[in-house]
Amino acid sequence: MFTTVLIFEDNDYLRDSLSVMIGSNGQFKLLGAFADATKAADQVKELNPQVILMDINMPGTNGIEAVKEIRQTNSDTHIIMLTIFEDNQHIYDAICAGASGYLLKKNIPDRLLDSIGEVLAGGAPMSPSVARIVVRQMQKPVTNNNTYGLTDRETGVLLLLSKGNSYKLIAAESNISIDTVRSHIKKIYEKLQVHSQTEAVIKAIHENLL
Repeated sequence: MFTTVLIFEDNDYLRDSLSVMIGSNGQFKLLGAFADATKAADQVKELNPQVILMDINMPGTNGIEAVKEIRQTNSDTHIIMLTIFEDNQHIYDAICAGASGYLLKKNIPDRLLDSIGEVLAGGAPMSPSVARIVVRQMQKPVTNNNTYGLTDRETGVLLLLSKGNSYKLIAAESNISIDTVRSHIKKIYEKLQVHSQTEAVIKAIHENLL
C-alpha cells in the first residue's frame, strides 16, 4: 500500500527533484506538484493526500498561510514544511499554523524519506538544528501571569485567542464588543511585549499563562 503525497514548491529544480524522489519510490504515489499554494486548500480537498511537502517562502500565499487554510477543513493530512529558515519565528509560526514537521532544505537528500515515515508513525520530524532551537525554547525559565499583570478578562481573551477564535467569536463568547476585544488584545500585546497573535499565543503556552 503506497502513501499519497502532494508537493508545493516554487523552485522548479527542487520541485522536479522532489517529484522524482517521491515518484521513483514504490512506497509513494505523487498526486501533484504545484509551484504556488494559492489554491492549496481546494487542491488538498480534491486530492486528499496523506502527506504534504510545503515550502514556506512562496509568492502569493506563503506556506504558513496555506497550512492555516488547509487546517480549517483538514486536520488529518500530515504537513512537512520545507524551508531554508531555521529561526524561532518561522518555526513557531509553522507549528502554530498546524505543521506536522519542519525540515531544512539542506537536509532533504538525507532525511526526506525518513521524515515522511516518521510523520506517518505519529512523530514530528525536524532537522537537528531546528530540534535544538525547540529544546532551547522549552528550557527557558517558566514565568506566571502575575509577572505580566494580566487581568482575568485579558487572560480569558488570550485563552480564546489561543484557540484560533476570530475577534467576532471572542466578542460573542465574552459578551463584549469587537472594539473592546481589540482594546484587550492591544493591552495583552503591550504587557507580554509581543507584536502578533502568534507571538502572544506561543509565549502564553510556553510560560503557562493559560
